[in-house]
Amino acid sequence: MHSFLDPAILFFVFGVLAGTARSNLEIPPAISKFLSLYLLMALGLKGGFALAKSGLTPEVLKSLGLAVMLAIVIPLISYQILRRRIAAYDAAAIAATYGSVSAVTFITATQALERQGIAFGGHMAAAMALMESPAIIIAVLFANHLRSQQGQTQGQGGLGKVLHESFTDGAQLLLLGAMVIGVLTGDSGKAAMQPFSGDLFKGMLAFFLLDMGLMTARNLPQLRGQSPWMLAYAVLAPLCHATLAWVLSRLVGIPPGETALLMVLAASASYIAVPAVLRFAIPEAKPSLYFAMSLGITFPLNILLGIPLYTHVATSAW
Repeated sequence: MHSFLDPAILFFVFGVLAGTARSNLEIPPAISKFLSLYLLMALGLKGGFALAKSGLTPEVLKSLGLAVMLAIVIPLISYQILRRRIAAYDAAAIAATYGSVSAVTFITATQALERQGIAFGGHMAAAMALMESPAIIIAVLFANHLRSQQGQTQGQGGLGKVLHESFTDGAQLLLLGAMVIGVLTGDSGKAAMQPFSGDLFKGMLAFFLLDMGLMTARNLPQLRGQSPWMLAYAVLAPLCHATLAWVLSRLVGIPPGETALLMVLAASASYIAVPAVLRFAIPEAKPSLYFAMSLGITFPLNILLGIPLYTHVATSAW
């Protein structure tokens, strides 16, 4: 219940309610884009400052390696499960969506951990960046294999183009660039940027979550008529993925803060980067399916219930 009293979460709930009531409240797209870039830049700086203090230790490499493993294993397993129920192209697209990550969910989780005084390494921002692209590449490989079986050309979904887009995406580059700057400047940079990356962060996150609440409400109608099996997948898959992350983290001895964030990352689903790439890379898939599932169900589920659940499990088990 305490998580619901966080102002940022309450602004998200308010946005959903306002959107559901068909209010004319809206955040201009340019401001929404700025807020997204600000959050990624601030997160990258925070991660870089923390990484400059801790250094690239074996424990850091262990967490990053586990993050990459999850980013590969989850879409592979998801595709094999989904293709038994739905068209193969849709299965590949949903596997990419749920194999990738949501930056806003991750940022909200870091704020929840800080509020509870749970320590975590700044390198987890790098883990988030590393987990964004593998699922996209795997899904495109599946789609291209399907096209080759059907005697089709790869067309707009060529792997080279997708690789370029995945690794040069502006948001991801900003996150990694800010992290490098944070590492290079260290404590002096942290002090200089504190008014920007520290004091403003909570308010900017609340403003952005208000916009996300409005966007979630606008996309809820797309869920009408969807298969109940797919709606159940949007609820159960995040829980299964988080459980997998928890088990692997326990096996290799990841600390509780990092374990909670790995669970959040594994449970999240992309609603920005992946749909933007798949729209052209896998045009055979239905965007109304994978976009509505990730933004209409999985995102609010993780924001409202998932983050406190994963945090509780990670810290209690430890």
